[in-house]
Amino acid sequence: MQFTLIQFRALLSALTKHPNSMSLKKTLSAASPLALRVVAECSVTKARACDLILPHCAVSTPVFMPVGTQGTLKGITVDQLEGLGCQICLGNTYHLGMRPGPDLIEKANGLHGFMNWKRNLLTDSGGFQMVSLVELSEVTEEGVKFKSPYDGEEILLSPEKSISIQNSLGSDIMMQLDDVVSSTVTGPRVEEAMHRSIRWLDRCIAANKNPDKQNLFAIIQGGLNAELRKVCLEEMTQRDVPGFAIGGLSGGEEKDDFWRMVTLSTDHLPREKPRYLMGVGYAVDLVVCVALGCDMFDCVFPTRTARFGSALVPWGSLQVKQKQYAKDFQPIDPECQCPTCRQHSRAYLHALFKSDTAAMHHITIHNIAYQMRFKTHELSEISSDMLRIFLLLPWLQSEAHPLKT
Repeated sequence: MQFTLIQFRALLSALTKHPNSMSLKKTLSAASPLALRVVAECSVTKARACDLILPHCAVSTPVFMPVGTQGTLKGITVDQLEGLGCQICLGNTYHLGMRPGPDLIEKANGLHGFMNWKRNLLTDSGGFQMVSLVELSEVTEEGVKFKSPYDGEEILLSPEKSISIQNSLGSDIMMQLDDVVSSTVTGPRVEEAMHRSIRWLDRCIAANKNPDKQNLFAIIQGGLNAELRKVCLEEMTQRDVPGFAIGGLSGGEEKDDFWRMVTLSTDHLPREKPRYLMGVGYAVDLVVCVALGCDMFDCVFPTRTARFGSALVPWGSLQVKQKQYAKDFQPIDPECQCPTCRQHSRAYLHALFKSDTAAMHHITIHNIAYQMRFKTHELSEISSDMLRIFLLLPWLQSEAHPLKT
């Protein structure tokens, strides 16, 4: 039996008995750019709801963060993103550092001013490009040597350079430069990358010139090796950083291996600091990893899949390009109140997709709204009764599943 999000929403509706009281009115001092308040915890799982206070606004967690690689989400404007209720989105240090460059963005009062975004920003370190652009990169203790995909010029991204770019971008949360290897890699390279990530964290901490304004997160590495992850956790949690990310996963490994490393990590991370699981955006993964104790998530999936005509819905996905929707005058999701579903039918989007890129724009709006709505209605209400029933659903009953009780 396949458990769908429609069934999950029905359970939530039946089990939610208390009004949402997640808001927190709190001001930040200049010396405290981040504060985390745990406002609800599940008695059965490690799920929790928090208020994460950042310089530009408060963020209710669990939270999904859309990815705007080069200062924008593809297919959507900043005003539209704000209208969908997004409190924090991502920018990419590597790509923004290449084009248009940190000097220009700093002159525009940082990435917030450059893209006219009034809410929070998280910038990655550029480390992920070690995997995505592996044929163009070389890793040494000094840093990562890249050949520019634009002009072939060789550049060095060191921990110091990554932080310097992120300081210029002015993001609310910066990520350390870590030595990233694919989650399917095994052997000595994984241990080398884990130890190097610890050393690079210390260099990132020393290089941060705005510790009173920008929060630097550490990234836990160690691949699928539990002992290496434990070593990394023990070392990095000794550093006084505002938050932690779980990295090196969601790269093609088996689900039971993925979940095992996630729960091992949250077991050892401090309760009073935010936990960011990198590169996760599928609905089931979000639910399970919230139950495993994660607070923050990001993924390009909602925007990337929209460009192929795939709309996210509670029962999976709806491929608007398919012929069956040519005369279907329903919205993508009758329950969705996003601008796309309020104004356009499946038939219209089907026809538009064949002739106009505006179709991708409309589906992107819907997919981001879906992720925001999923977070708001399904993930922010942390209830032990809700999660206890969720754990009993047939698709979670494998012996290897981390939530099986």
